[in-house]
Amino acid sequence: MNVPKISLLFFSLIGLTAFAQDTYPSTPPEESPMPMKPEMTEIWEPQVEKITPGENYGDAPSDAIVLFDGNNLEQWVSQKDSTSSAPWAIKEGYFEVVPGSGGIQTKMKFGDCQIHLEWSAPDVVENSGQGRGNSGLFLQNRYELQILDSYNNRTYSNGQAGSIYKDHPPLVNAMRTADKWNSYDVIYTAPGFKENGLIDNPAKITVLHNGIVVQNDATIHGLTLYIGLHNYPEPHGEDVIALQDHGTKVQFRNIWLRRL
Repeated sequence: MNVPKISLLFFSLIGLTAFAQDTYPSTPPEESPMPMKPEMTEIWEPQVEKITPGENYGDAPSDAIVLFDGNNLEQWVSQKDSTSSAPWAIKEGYFEVVPGSGGIQTKMKFGDCQIHLEWSAPDVVENSGQGRGNSGLFLQNRYELQILDSYNNRTYSNGQAGSIYKDHPPLVNAMRTADKWNSYDVIYTAPGFKENGLIDNPAKITVLHNGIVVQNDATIHGLTLYIGLHNYPEPHGEDVIALQDHGTKVQFRNIWLRRL
């Protein structure tokens, strides 16, 4: 009997298909992922370190390095001569810039840190602009957070209180009157450098002035120079905290720092 070629081809294909199914079983269905449980996203170790907060706002926590407690300047030295004591005047619970004596700096060096500092312009308002209650908090002895009596005192915005000097103006002017104390609470991240000395990640800073955010994770673009564009000319590590003598009497109290 002659079987048409088309029929033979049809039956051959059926046979090959059956053989293939027997020889190469179909891929099993994908398994469902394991259901998540609450404990799968819990971190237990290492246990978070316990510190004791201060009783009131501005009080140093238990792990703070107290840089001024109202009694002496033992943690500070002269910037003109780091082997000499800080030349500023100790008053009742605070200290005051002695104009012309030069700035002061900490004995210890720091990088990433949290700083609390309280300051006041002279009670008697004199001069204007940059000549009124002018000082500065220098991080790593290079990057200045401006201190200035900016209450009803117009000057360039990136040079008023709360500014990163000649870099970032503050978001708002939170200055109190000259007869009241101001506070700075600072979170500072030091810059990092590549092996070739070039900047890898610039410094960052967050500042609360009297409890109000005036710098929000701001990038510091380099040395806060009076003249010229800011840059990072050379790599460096931890360095001192400094306070500036700008020729006017500024008062300070309750200064402490936490390493981060």
